[in-house]
Amino acid sequence: MNNEHGKIRARLREGNISVRVIMRHPMETGRRKHPATEAPIPRHFIHQVVCEHNGKPVMTLDWGWGISANPYLAFEILAGAPGDTVSVRWTDDRQKTASLETTIA
Repeated sequence: MNNEHGKIRARLREGNISVRVIMRHPMETGRRKHPATEAPIPRHFIHQVVCEHNGKPVMTLDWGWGISANPYLAFEILAGAPGDTVSVRWTDDRQKTASLETTIA
């Protein structure tokens, strides 16, 4: 599934769900300067990611400011089936949240 927050793909392979996610986010470290004004660009990063399978958490990640822009995440969920849902949601340091969800075909 694609939307303004990124992309999520999940496939069933040998009974497991292979998940790939691209999260659209600037992930600013706070160390760069604006090229025109030389003013520091404020820090802005994802600090928590929660991955769920059928509404139950399977993985929680606590990130820092050192992750690249538009982070890519890949993982596997054991024992999946067609019709299962996989969702990924995240919160950044400004308390903004976003999420992506897909259903296994």
